[in-house]
Amino acid sequence: MTLVIGAAAPFPAARAQSVSEGQRLAFDRGKGNCLTCHEIKGGDLPGTIGPVLRDIKSKYPDRNDLVAILTDETRRNPQTVMPPFGRNRILTEQEINAIVDFLQTL
Repeated sequence: MTLVIGAAAPFPAARAQSVSEGQRLAFDRGKGNCLTCHEIKGGDLPGTIGPVLRDIKSKYPDRNDLVAILTDETRRNPQTVMPPFGRNRILTEQEINAIVDFLQTL
């Protein structure tokens, strides 16, 4: 993103769009599919395999930790059942970042 001095910063609108897209992906049963394992505020029919997703920004203040988890949690925890969304190309880097933007609002 280019920073333009003296102009209205586009970040808030872009971030809101990214958060919205991240929620759509997280709730999409054919894409992010987060609700299969996690309870997320606003989601229908959540699973209980993974932890409830709330207070995410306080639990993971460094967004790179969340990106790493979504990309390939097996690097941190080889015994995880969390799918390696990035490694297996289930989600693109842009989609992972959008989901992280959404998770940080929980």
